[in-house]
Amino acid sequence: MTDELSLLEAQQGVHELIAQQAPLEQTLEAIAHWIAIQFPGAVVAFMRFDPVHCTLSLFPSRRFSQNYYERLQHVPIGSAAASFGAAAYLRWQVITEDIQTDSRWERFRSAASAEGLRACWSSPVVTAKGELLGTFGTYFKESSAPSEMSKRRLRQAAALVALAIVKDRDSRHHRTLSEWHRSLFVNHPHGVYEFDLEGRFQRGNIALEWITGYPEKALVGRHFNEFVDAEYRELTQKSFDAAKAGTSRQYETVGTHAEGHPYHLEVTNFPVMVDGEIVGVYGICHDITQRKRQQAELRLLQRGIEASPNGVLMADATQPDMPLVYANEAFSHLTGYAMDEVLGLNCRFLQGNDTRAGDVEAIRQALSSCNSVQVTLVNYRKDGTPFWNRLAISPVFDETGSCTHFIGTMVDITRDRNQEARIAYQATHDLLTDLPNRSALEARLEQDFRSSKRNQSLLVMMYLDLDGFKAINDGLGHAIGNQLLMAVADRLRLLLGANDALARLTGDEFVFLMPDFKCRDEAKATAEQILSALERPFDIKGRPLHISTSIGIASNDEDVHQAHELLQNADIAVEAAKQQGRNTWQWYEGDERRNISEHALLRHDLYTALCENQFELYYQPIVDAVSGRIRSVEALVRWHHPRHGLVSPGIFIPIAEQTGQIIPLGRWVLRQACQNLADLHAKGERVFPVAVNISSLQFRRDGFLDELRRILDETGLPSELLELEMTESILLGGAKQAIEMIRTLRGMNITVAIDDFGTGFSSLSYLRDLPIHKIKLDRAFIRDMLTNHSNAAIVQGIIAMAHHMGLVVVAEGVEEHDQQQDLIRRGCDLLQGFHFAKPMPLESLRALPDLLPVDPA
Repeated sequence: MTDELSLLEAQQGVHELIAQQAPLEQTLEAIAHWIAIQFPGAVVAFMRFDPVHCTLSLFPSRRFSQNYYERLQHVPIGSAAASFGAAAYLRWQVITEDIQTDSRWERFRSAASAEGLRACWSSPVVTAKGELLGTFGTYFKESSAPSEMSKRRLRQAAALVALAIVKDRDSRHHRTLSEWHRSLFVNHPHGVYEFDLEGRFQRGNIALEWITGYPEKALVGRHFNEFVDAEYRELTQKSFDAAKAGTSRQYETVGTHAEGHPYHLEVTNFPVMVDGEIVGVYGICHDITQRKRQQAELRLLQRGIEASPNGVLMADATQPDMPLVYANEAFSHLTGYAMDEVLGLNCRFLQGNDTRAGDVEAIRQALSSCNSVQVTLVNYRKDGTPFWNRLAISPVFDETGSCTHFIGTMVDITRDRNQEARIAYQATHDLLTDLPNRSALEARLEQDFRSSKRNQSLLVMMYLDLDGFKAINDGLGHAIGNQLLMAVADRLRLLLGANDALARLTGDEFVFLMPDFKCRDEAKATAEQILSALERPFDIKGRPLHISTSIGIASNDEDVHQAHELLQNADIAVEAAKQQGRNTWQWYEGDERRNISEHALLRHDLYTALCENQFELYYQPIVDAVSGRIRSVEALVRWHHPRHGLVSPGIFIPIAEQTGQIIPLGRWVLRQACQNLADLHAKGERVFPVAVNISSLQFRRDGFLDELRRILDETGLPSELLELEMTESILLGGAKQAIEMIRTLRGMNITVAIDDFGTGFSSLSYLRDLPIHKIKLDRAFIRDMLTNHSNAAIVQGIIAMAHHMGLVVVAEGVEEHDQQQDLIRRGCDLLQGFHFAKPMPLESLRALPDLLPVDPA
């Protein structure tokens, strides 16, 4: 009786769990318990069916080992696939009384034996509609066969399992649908709300709160017309009544915001029906105030642009081909098309064969991404004549941020473009002879040089300098001279090959660029033709004039690395031709370049070095004279030339000063030094004050102090770590101004030193007035002070004088131990030179000890 009662209670518990929609795992455990009461010692297993792969997988259960659980995952069903696989396949009970002898268990026999399982009674779990959900199995430790009553109870258990799974699946499906509905309601970008049949708010979403300004709780229970402008309440009520009667309505109304201002709404009302009965009304609204305002603005804009002198178009961005919906009168005047001829068309009808594809693509991309664009392109009028159109296109967005239209403005700039073309032509051509000028030649030279290098072909340049032209020009006048130059140009044109170029550089200088020669002999023959062509007299205003030319020839089969070197070589060769007696040609052989100073060659390279960052800062320590402890460092610039290697500062610094490039170079050195030291300071590494040389040009330049402050601010270097070294030449631009600027620097906690002291023009005159901190003895005094008593006396005098004035003295160029000892005896404060350390990169400086050896041993 007790067992029967327990069985009924367990069965009732299962039904309650199913009714309560308890978690499926809990319900299956209750079913397993119920079965265990009926079959003491039985081990219950549930397997879920995968209809996609036609496999069974064991439910997780503490009644089985992990190994058995993993073995019974994704098991294909079949008549020979163990009792559970066969039961699923055959859709009826399959009883295995002894797993050890049942052939269907061959694949799983060892796993079952490891679990201690001997018998398995499997039943399919099938819905009332015949859908296979899985299997329900009862395992026994001993061989066993069920009675008919047991089989019925197992089928009953399988039905309970099917009911539990279906209920769980239905519950999850219902929850999913409910969550979809809730998410749509809550997250909809428009206001969504519910009314009862009296028109009172039941609930609303966040978007409704944003639109109305009222929180949901302030709306619930109140009639919608309380929030509608009085003039629109009747319309709103009629639309609601229509929805309550069963029809959907979309209309526009005006609401009153919580802050008191009106706003325009687009509303959709539709009935909510349950079992064929209308139980309420749904509403969806969104604020169209901005759209209304935009429509009004568009109407105002239309009236304005109708009077515009520029062509104005409007296209509908919502239509696939973006047809024109508006064109003003100026457009018709500009293009010759009447408005009724263009409305509904895409404006591509204005394009033609000469309209560049790149401009059209720029327009297409802007339209597809709803961006503004401005292009200048060739369009065509109705009569076929082209015109240059400066077209600006801008998108028009509605209140939701959607692009609804594009507005285009057209300006006919044909006259401007023709003028620009003339100016561009004049910028690249000589106005007198109509030949390309130097600028055009250099561009063509770069192109041909790259091509010849790529094709390994011969490129020849001939530099022509007319002989005796100056005498004709001065003696007969510029008018005759100009006509002679034009006649020479005409005659030289006759010698041009298909791919040759002829240019006039300046005055009486012409250049041939010839890329099609196969060998030097062909070029020499052409040079002879040029000489012969100019031998014939020129008839200028009935007067025969004779002239000849000297020709310098250069080619890329020489040691030429850059295109401009070809022009330089030909220029050098023409001078050699003139020295040969004129009216001849001379091929550049290379020896002439040795006569050109390194100074001239490096001018251009210095500019390139600044652009390509070929410079690097080295640092040389300045040490205490007695202890050898590093007190500061001097930043020294080094040039890593791509061809010449390391170029001495003694060469490129004077060039930089002469060309004015010392200004950007000095600015780079100052910024780089500050940045390097600031980076070390920020990392907490050892930092020495850094001395940077400032040229007098840089010092006297307007804005130097502002530039210095900006560099310190941007790099973050503390100003007390910066020292500026200057020569006495800073006084040349005005001593008073220089003194005031140095005082300003001292006020910024920046120390100032006078470099190369003793070599300036007025050292003692202004020393007392300069608010400096330090002077540096020029290395010229240090070099032979041990043997030159005069230099020694100067050194001694400068040190004594400086100390009386409270200045620190630094000796540069200390290379020997004896020099160091002599300077110590004379009381010099700081020393700098190869005896302690050579200038070195920043990384090497970081590795130096604080105390440098003061004894050469």
